[in-house]
Amino acid sequence: QVRLVESGGGLVQPGGSLRLSCAASGSTLDFSAIGWFRQAPGKEREGVSCITTTYGNTYYAESVKGRFSISRDNAKNTVYLQMNSLKPEETAVYYCGALESTLCVPDPAAYDYWGQGTKVTVSS
Repeated sequence: QVRLVESGGGLVQPGGSLRLSCAASGSTLDFSAIGWFRQAPGKEREGVSCITTTYGNTYYAESVKGRFSISRDNAKNTVYLQMNSLKPEETAVYYCGALESTLCVPDPAAYDYWGQGTKVTVSS
């Protein structure tokens, strides 16, 4: 069993930055992909970024490349998502998910475990 807890969301102005954290616990983390997803009201959940805990391989959606950065601290079992130059259309609830895989998968349907989400609002 894997437990995920997100934090770091909040209100930020357009062009601002936030850092999200995903604290994970469980026995399978050594061979996991941890992904960040977001879901805006009335829209489907979409993949934003992913990192593998074993090799540190990463994935970014095209819309966030160059602005978002994912990293991990295996000693703390925590994955971070640094989000810069945020846009109003990126307002959403951000979730982290865990998948028992050494490869990143951007499809949320593939993930086995989810956190409760943290809300990000980009508005002036």
